[in-house]
Order: sequence, then C-alpha cells, then structure tokens
Amino acid sequence: MAEPPILYSFRRCPYAMRARMGLWIAGEAVALREVKLADKPPELLATSAKGTVPVLDLGEGSVIDESLAIMRWALARSDPEDWLAGEDAELIAEADGPFKHHLDRYKYPNRYEDEADHGEVDHRTQCAAILARWDARLAKEGQMSGPKRSLADIALFPFVRQFANHDRAWFDAQDWPHLRTWLDGHCNSQLFAAIMPKFAVWKAGDPPVVFGPTERALQD
Repeated sequence: MAEPPILYSFRRCPYAMRARMGLWIAGEAVALREVKLADKPPELLATSAKGTVPVLDLGEGSVIDESLAIMRWALARSDPEDWLAGEDAELIAEADGPFKHHLDRYKYPNRYEDEADHGEVDHRTQCAAILARWDARLAKEGQMSGPKRSLADIALFPFVRQFANHDRAWFDAQDWPHLRTWLDGHCNSQLFAAIMPKFAVWKAGDPPVVFGPTERALQD
C-alpha cells in the first residue's frame, strides 16, 4: 500500500485550516506533521524553501506549498460537494490580497511599524468595508457562491474567523447579520470540528499521525 502524502501544518494557521478542510472533504488521508513555526523542522525547509505552512509532500519530488493549490489538488481527485463549481477567483483574490493585508496590520500592528503608512491607515475600517460587501453578498443565498458551501466559503472563512476573534464584542456589534450567521455556521460545522483536533508537535522519528475522514464527506 502506498504511503500517504505528508502534510506539514500548524493548527491555528488560517491557510493550513483551509487546506485541511479541502483534504478532509475530498477524503484524502495524509500523514500530518504539526510544526512549531518558531522552530521549523529541517524536513519542512528541505521540502519547501518557503518554510511556511501548509506544505503537501506527494513524494518523488512532487510538492504543493500553497493552500489553494492543495485544495484544488484534493478536489480534483474527489469533490463530493461540488466545491470547485463555487470557486470565485476575484472574491478569493480580494480575501488573500486587500483583506489579508489589512487584517495582518489590524491584528499585529507592531510587526509593521516601519511601513510608511504606519498609524495613518485604520486597518480595521478597511477590513470592515470589505466585510460589509461580503455581508450583502451573503444576504442573497446564504453562502458566498450560492446556497451551499463551496471553495470560496472555505477559502474566506478562516480569515473572517481570525478577524472576528481579535475583538469579538466589536465584531458582534456591527450590522452584519448575514456574515455572523455564515461565520457561526462554519465555526460550528462538523467539518471544522473534524480538522481542529490538537496534535503534538512532530519531530523526526515520531510514528505517523494519519489525518483524514473515515467517510468520503461530512454533510452539515
């Protein structure tokens, strides 16, 4: 029996979350290696010089080190909920570009003190403008690309969750009823619960940790 792919992951990383959700819904079992980002194992750096997670090592020199590419790879093999039909490149680019840019500076302002606009841009307000548009979009059918969750929802959800959790009282006070319902639905889903157990940090010589569903898909 062939060895499963190796997934280098970090439980709380939003990029790793969406990769794990894509792998899980596709029914792809992997050997999970939980890493500590402050002390990255040499095996991760040898696999991908970027040194970021997630990284999927398919063996024989084949490596995928972008979260969306990992999702697409898994869903191309099995897409039981038809997530790929709900991919919206423009929406995902907005999330990974402007929204993520302002989210990082809202949550970690001290990391960006050397930037020219430090202290001049209200990054929470910039994020809020994007979230208001997403709330209006969700008002139509409940999910980002229709009535059912899809790749677009899973790509955005971990970052909206990260924003909301930074100041949940402020987030809940905003007039975004559809966004809150959508966020809570994904946070409370069986799928999200399935990909969020805690694992010990991996080190060379540890027995493999098999990560994957016992069934092909979870229906929420």
